[in-house]
Amino acid sequence: MKQPASKPIAPGKTPLRVVPPSGPTAILTTFTAGAMTFLCVFALALSLASGRLAERWSGALARTATIRLSAPADQMQMQTDAILALLATTPGVASSRALSDAEQRKLLEPWFGPDLPLETLPIPRLIEIVEDETGYDSEGLRQRLAAEAPGAVLDDHTRWRRPLAEAAVRLRLLGVLSIGLIGAAMAAMITLAAGAALAANAEVIRVLRLVGAKDSYIARAFVRRFTLRTLSGAAVGAAAGLLGVALLPAADAAGGFLTGLGFTGLGWLWPFALPPIAALVAFLSTRRAAFAKLKELT
Repeated sequence: MKQPASKPIAPGKTPLRVVPPSGPTAILTTFTAGAMTFLCVFALALSLASGRLAERWSGALARTATIRLSAPADQMQMQTDAILALLATTPGVASSRALSDAEQRKLLEPWFGPDLPLETLPIPRLIEIVEDETGYDSEGLRQRLAAEAPGAVLDDHTRWRRPLAEAAVRLRLLGVLSIGLIGAAMAAMITLAAGAALAANAEVIRVLRLVGAKDSYIARAFVRRFTLRTLSGAAVGAAAGLLGVALLPAADAAGGFLTGLGFTGLGWLWPFALPPIAALVAFLSTRRAAFAKLKELT
């Protein structure tokens, strides 16, 4: 007696539990998503904080300059007054002042200690210049200084600003590259886990095909399960990363050097975007792996 043909499984029916809810592939997928997202949070924090640091240093030096005056002790005050008078009539200079002995001692204290005898050492006099929005002609100012005070040297901080600006760009690129490598590693691990799960369920897949299940339906079951696993693991990793960043020392505790390794303002929203991005990576990589493996099992 001829048996009736099997009826194809409708896509809208209750989803088949093709992918095992637990096991090595589930643990690997969840752990990989969590660990990679945790690393992404710190890569973002490091990139943003180092960029802020370079920008802050560069911005602090952008509109300031320093004149270093070397002269005999009996002429130091006279030449200092002459330079200040010259700066007062220089277009583009908003203000200028000579640093006091106490200020210079404080600048040298980290290297020579608090008891440095400035009066007995031939230390140059430092004059601080703050430029206005229009700026000044640095070459013209150097020529005027050479005429008024031959021992005066103008340092417009160009050699300091350029490396800092380059460092900011390179640090940001390094952060983007790190995040890209982490995402690629996550995609590779999830692809391997999906392939292993498909291979382990090869017999189940053959039976499903016999009862009318299409490859698109089987692949959807794998993609849905692995995407949800990745999303949950990435959410835990992002939360752990945010907690770790929040527990890092602030700028004051770090001596003002690190500006606080973490996020500021709207930057705190970046880690919350990582779990959906990780889920998207899992969706694309699992879908590709599923259809490739199903084609092999044909």
